[in-house]
Amino acid sequence: MICSHYRTWLLLIVLVIAQPLQAQSWQAGAASRVITPKKFMWMSGYGSRDHPADGKLTDLYAKAMVLEDAEHRRAVLVTLDLVGIDAVLETQICDSLKERFALERHQVALNVSHTHTGPVVGMNLAPLHFLQLDAGQQSLVNEYVEALHLNVVAVVGEAIDNLAPASVSWGNGHCSVAVNRRNNRPEGDVPTDRLKGALLGPVDHDVPVLIIRKPTGEPLTIVFGYACHATVLSFYKWSGDYPGFAQQAVEERYPGCVAMFWAGCGADQNPLPRRTPELAQQYGGRLADAVAEVVDGVPKSLEAKLTTSYRKIPLRLDTLPTVDDLRKQAGDSNRFVAARAVWLLEQIESGEELSPTYDYPVGVWNLGDQITWVFLSGEVVIDFALRLKAEISENRTWVAGYSNDVMAYIPSRRVLREGGYEGGGAMVYYGLPTHWSEDCEKQIIDEAHRQRARTD
Repeated sequence: MICSHYRTWLLLIVLVIAQPLQAQSWQAGAASRVITPKKFMWMSGYGSRDHPADGKLTDLYAKAMVLEDAEHRRAVLVTLDLVGIDAVLETQICDSLKERFALERHQVALNVSHTHTGPVVGMNLAPLHFLQLDAGQQSLVNEYVEALHLNVVAVVGEAIDNLAPASVSWGNGHCSVAVNRRNNRPEGDVPTDRLKGALLGPVDHDVPVLIIRKPTGEPLTIVFGYACHATVLSFYKWSGDYPGFAQQAVEERYPGCVAMFWAGCGADQNPLPRRTPELAQQYGGRLADAVAEVVDGVPKSLEAKLTTSYRKIPLRLDTLPTVDDLRKQAGDSNRFVAARAVWLLEQIESGEELSPTYDYPVGVWNLGDQITWVFLSGEVVIDFALRLKAEISENRTWVAGYSNDVMAYIPSRRVLREGGYEGGGAMVYYGLPTHWSEDCEKQIIDEAHRQRARTD
């Protein structure tokens, strides 16, 4: 009888201990590094720039989160307070991560906040700077890219070293900062239609939140996204813009955690009004409040199951310009059109033909049996997020833009046909020879569905 009671109590003790261990079958780690340029160099984001940065409002950061599921499958998210990175840097970083940490390409997602008060990074948005950078400034750009590469590899290594048992939960908040800038034209940076009480055009005000907690229950990492341009500020001081202030506010609210922002499909979304640090801080605070409502509410637990995929597809461009077309454009009065033409002519003269397609990265993560997280490259308009959420699961589909390679605006079929800046005009600033073909939306959406089916 005594022996029977002993076995019963022993079994109960084992069950009680096993419950938290089962709930914490994830392993997670996070780390953060400052990537603010050490020297005042040329800033990216605006073609009107005419001198290097001259101050700092906030630091810029590279942050990394590593997740490992119950089967030891691992994924790494890197977020960067930068306007963009190009395919060359993406490849260099991921090659180094494979060499150092045996991470395959499908296990890594890179995302930039798209702050417009950060430095020029490599060849991203090259025609904006191609004819402006002297040898000294170009040298600073090259030095910064080399340091950035090393910093990203180092911060991922620190996150891996920090791997420890964790629990993971999720939820969706709401923040109404974003305004569709194609339909709400600013007048002095105050949207006229907003003043009339009407907001026009599609938006996505969801705030996806992933919460990683220590066994003690304290937040280790809080990862959140939002679909809106980081264009509140346009001055010459380094700044993470509203996403930087949002991350700062989250970290102040939850001491010891690493807050990470990822940019959604906000290519046609702006914060309005704008242009002051006070507004950037206000918008960041509103976003942080939306995150806190999820963290302090009743987020849903996430099973320790992770699958990842990644593939580049040949995204088709429209009719390419001829050499004669480019020579004519090289004499254009628009300096950005001329810069792109000169840049493309130099490529052709070096033996590199213009390609009718672009190797476009798409990635998909499935978290538990609940979250489908799609990583799209370039400046993606809001239609992609709304469509994928409608076709997969409205509340359980997260769609990031600005991921891995920011090579151009990515318009939906609707926006492409409407034209305008996002529909094709912005291609000149990225250096692609022409706008996308009309089936680019279908190509990207189809690939996202294919990858989701493979990882489901």
